[in-house]
Amino acid sequence: MSARNSKTNKAAARERIRLEREQQAKKERTRRQLIVAGSTVAVLALAAGIGYGVMQANKPDSWESAKDAETVTAPKNTSGENGTTVVIGKPAAKKTLEVYEDSRCPACASFEQAVGATMKQDVAAGKYKVQYVGATFIDNGTRGEGSKNALSALGAALDVSPEAFSDFKAALYSKEFFPKESKDDFAKDSYLLKVADSVPALKDNAAFEKNVKEGTFDAWAMKMSAAFDKSGVKGTPTLKMDGKKINAAGSDSTPMTVAEYRTAVDKALKSDTAS
Repeated sequence: MSARNSKTNKAAARERIRLEREQQAKKERTRRQLIVAGSTVAVLALAAGIGYGVMQANKPDSWESAKDAETVTAPKNTSGENGTTVVIGKPAAKKTLEVYEDSRCPACASFEQAVGATMKQDVAAGKYKVQYVGATFIDNGTRGEGSKNALSALGAALDVSPEAFSDFKAALYSKEFFPKESKDDFAKDSYLLKVADSVPALKDNAAFEKNVKEGTFDAWAMKMSAAFDKSGVKGTPTLKMDGKKINAAGSDSTPMTVAEYRTAVDKALKSDTAS
């Protein structure tokens, strides 16, 4: 091989190596740029995700919105501000028994199962009227929604008739349908509608079903709950007549048997002194 060819080949080889190095360097720059760009996109996506999550966390749920609602649709058969006065019975009855209950309250279920029929008979006979005040405080302790949802559904029943309301409330508290306090079954519309199927006036009632599913009376339920909170009553079930708490004889407890109830209520009915 001549010296000239040797020099030419070496120069060509050096040029080839230089071009390959430049190409490799260019690929490396491109790779780094892609990594940086990908990281930036990931960071932006993460930031957007966090921002959306924070926004969703701070977004009021439907019950909070119902609580703050300025417009309230009240059921039929109600009166007072926002329709939160619910009185069942004959208008001519002179006395009114105030009944404070939470739909998820086990003691309320026991009371209804034991005394509910007696109360219903008294109301039908015109001995007294019943003013119902619904609470939702059990939801606060369990982070549930059943008390609120059941109260809204009770509003839908009341919109049908006072009798449908009373029968539906009794069904909710019945041994057949009342769930354990730890189970938030009343939060499910499907369960409430299942209970309602046991009430003739509500079974296959399209308007009632629509109001339950659409939460027509959610805001009303929250206003009713607020009325309970303002009442000063601390537990359920609580009974009052003439502003005075009705207790079982010799105790500070609500009468939980028919005998206790009859004694306490008859005594209150005879009293003309408000306290």
